[in-house]
Amino acid sequence: MILKKINLLLTILLVSFSAFAQQKFTLSGIITDGKNNETLIGVNVYFPDLKTGTTTNEYGFYSISVPQGNHNINISYIGYQNIEKNVSLNQSTKMNWELKENGEILNEVVIKDNSGRSNTRTPEMSVNKLSIASIKKMPVVLGEVDVIKSILLLPGVTNAGEGASGFNVRGGGADQNLILLDEATIYNSSHVFGFFSVFNPDAIKDLKLYKGGIPARFGGRASSVLDIYQKDGNSNDFHVNGGIGLISSRLLAEGPIVKDKASFLIGGRASYAHLFLKLSEEQKNNSAYFYDLNTKLSYKINDNNSLYLSGYFGRDVFAIDKSFSNTYGNTTLNLRWNHLFSDKLFSNLSLIYSDYYYGLDLDFIGFNWESGIKNYNIKYDFKNYISDNFKLNYGVNGIYYNFNPGTIVPSSEDSGINPDQLDQKYAFEPAAYIEAENKISKKFTVAYGLRYSLFYRLGNSTINLYENNNPVVFNSDFRIYEKAIPIGTKYYGKNKTIKSFNNFEPRFAVSYQLNEDQAVKASYNRMVQYLQLVSNTSSPTPLDVWMPSDTYIKPQIAHQVAIGYFKNIRNGDYSIEIESFYKKTQNRMDYIDGADLIANEAIEQVVLNGRMRSYGLEMMFKKNEGRLNGWISYTLSKSEQQTPGRTPEEIGINYGKWYNSAYDKTHNLAITSAYKLNEKWDFGANFILQSGQPVTYPDGKYNYLGVDVPHYGLRNRNRLPLYHHLDVSATLTPAKNKDRNWKGEWVFSIYNLYNRQNAASMNFRQNSDTAANEAVKTSIFGIVPAVSYNFKF
Repeated sequence: MILKKINLLLTILLVSFSAFAQQKFTLSGIITDGKNNETLIGVNVYFPDLKTGTTTNEYGFYSISVPQGNHNINISYIGYQNIEKNVSLNQSTKMNWELKENGEILNEVVIKDNSGRSNTRTPEMSVNKLSIASIKKMPVVLGEVDVIKSILLLPGVTNAGEGASGFNVRGGGADQNLILLDEATIYNSSHVFGFFSVFNPDAIKDLKLYKGGIPARFGGRASSVLDIYQKDGNSNDFHVNGGIGLISSRLLAEGPIVKDKASFLIGGRASYAHLFLKLSEEQKNNSAYFYDLNTKLSYKINDNNSLYLSGYFGRDVFAIDKSFSNTYGNTTLNLRWNHLFSDKLFSNLSLIYSDYYYGLDLDFIGFNWESGIKNYNIKYDFKNYISDNFKLNYGVNGIYYNFNPGTIVPSSEDSGINPDQLDQKYAFEPAAYIEAENKISKKFTVAYGLRYSLFYRLGNSTINLYENNNPVVFNSDFRIYEKAIPIGTKYYGKNKTIKSFNNFEPRFAVSYQLNEDQAVKASYNRMVQYLQLVSNTSSPTPLDVWMPSDTYIKPQIAHQVAIGYFKNIRNGDYSIEIESFYKKTQNRMDYIDGADLIANEAIEQVVLNGRMRSYGLEMMFKKNEGRLNGWISYTLSKSEQQTPGRTPEEIGINYGKWYNSAYDKTHNLAITSAYKLNEKWDFGANFILQSGQPVTYPDGKYNYLGVDVPHYGLRNRNRLPLYHHLDVSATLTPAKNKDRNWKGEWVFSIYNLYNRQNAASMNFRQNSDTAANEAVKTSIFGIVPAVSYNFKF
């Protein structure tokens, strides 16, 4: 009996000693840019001896638990010098780090060149990150650095052609992308009908594009998430930077309000090409220009609390001869509070306002038109670093929407036009989510999550009632779809629920690390989109109207699976990423032939619920180090849409057959490179080649009462010609920059170097001389040279 007690005591002592020997402590802190105290997103914090690590979150915070003792730590971030240091952990410790840009000198630490290695350690896949430094090296049209144009060089991302707005991801529509600027929704991402994006590159800190494997904290769109954060502002020193170009100029100022505690940022950008129109007698009353403003205030209350107030305001103005004026743009505001409960629990509370406005002044007709969408969003997110093997994120948010499909205001009392307001719509979208990342073993890691979303279509609205609840009927005699005649209406009072939806949105990703430099990954996500964009074009236009899901318009539901292989070569000097995906979407809106969308009070009468599918293979080869770096990406994919008949008698749209969606690009090749010749000269080049946009050409004609009427075949059976162009740039940095506070650079660029006349559209007409039918191609750009001067002090 005594022997048993002794054995039990020894066992307890051994277990206690083992537990003590394996005791872990938490290392946490904030990682910033050493120049300006700007928090850095996605910095790698890695312990090579333990083969474990983490990354900083959206607010620069990291937390990791490791065993007691001395350990080597490696901190790396694209565009910055690596830090290698030995840390001693005998208790949980807060340790903040400052990173220096490449080329600067650090004392008491070992510096290594940083690389853009592929992520083989976590389940994150179908995600692309771009640094602003890389984006600014890319040659672009008219010399204006453009965030949206830069992501078109990534695999799986295309647009609707030359001068088109928006972007398409893995065969999805531009309206299926959630675009966030400091967590606020941007509803139209383009200036000047797609020639420029709304994002001032000087104000942007970080961007990340999720094409698949989308975390549960994101919802509301069916295709992708573009997550962009503005800079916080320099809390060390006052600085000004900007640029002067042929088309537009920009200026940004940032500096401390209270050194190392509070800072401000304000940046403006405007185009002025319309001023040259004043020199022409024919064009002096016409104008087309844009302007925008970025602002941010940051205040560090103490080590555990920080406040941020950020905003964006942008407008485009297009006017013709004082009789027609068009103004549109976004407004956002975000007040957020970061709070650190402990070294393992981080929170972010945000109050967000977004507004997209579209105004049209038609003096020659006698009225003004206004439309738009507003939302008010509150979100509370928590990041819980439970251990080095288990991380938990969870949160809630609620969005209230106000949709204005159209307001008509007479321009004068004697215009003869009565004021009118199309039925405004209201909705509420609450959601809750939880997501975890769990390292099962040294090689096997899983990430899983669940989002539960609800959507309430609310009054104050009058809803049409239809026989059999069917707003679109099929005319079997003429074999066409027609609008149904309402049999009555029903009024719903303010905030009364017209229709409600709820959906579970599971997310799952898994990674198996074959070795330190190779991994295979797979992911699945279900996304639900409750907002629909009413548009009859392949790319968004300012006039497009957003509307909520309701009794007749169902929410889009997307399922996507992906599998990929990732490899780093020569210690990360080169990287290979290969992914294959399959995505299907339910309830994709399709329009009946002859649908009238503008100012339509009853959109449900011209749309049917169809479905989409897309699948493909993406490949990307990157060179990360050396004087020459860049990547080659290629995507082979297919995107199709189908709206079959609802009954055996109906033919459906396009006879119920699958047809190419407007976003289908079979081949998509992009090559981008940057070469540093010496301290003075940097060169860049981009080459893009894509399959032509799907279109529907007439396949015949008939004569009716002496008028030739074209006959069109199956939808999107034809294509525009192959799309491709080569762009080059050269950046001159004067040597005297090193010896003065004012630093400048000249950027010379040529867009479309070999003058490819890419087709923006194809029109058909009858030749007035020969009476033969002919196709006429419309091109926007030829060779476009540009020069700009960038400066900072």
